Amino acid sequence: QVQLVESGGGLVQPGGSLSLSCAVSGIIFSIVDMGWYRQAPGKERELIARITSGGSTNYSDTVKGRFTISRDNAKNTVSLQMNSLKPEDTAVYYCNADISTWTGYSTRTRAYWGQGTQVTVSS
Repeated sequence: QVQLVESGGGLVQPGGSLSLSCAVSGIIFSIVDMGWYRQAPGKERELIARITSGGSTNYSDTVKGRFTISRDNAKNTVSLQMNSLKPEDTAVYYCNADISTWTGYSTRTRAYWGQGTQVTVSS
């Protein structure tokens, strides 16, 4: 059973920093892309950062220059360093990964999601 477990959410003041982590567990063949999404109340879930297996990154305009995504391929983890946080960054943050597993005959790749972690930016 493949699982993504997030940690690191919480309450922070505007201008502060917070770091999120996500660990992949279970029997896997490989991890392709990994990313972070967020969903604010009343809004759709949005992609904010993505990183390939080779380390190439891209960010949404709303977080570019403030957030940094990184991954440790040896530990099967992905992290999100969030700096200069704003009240509009308040949301539930979700880890996402495209993971290949062995079916016994071939590999199958699909998206997996973490359970979400709340980030609240407020004074």
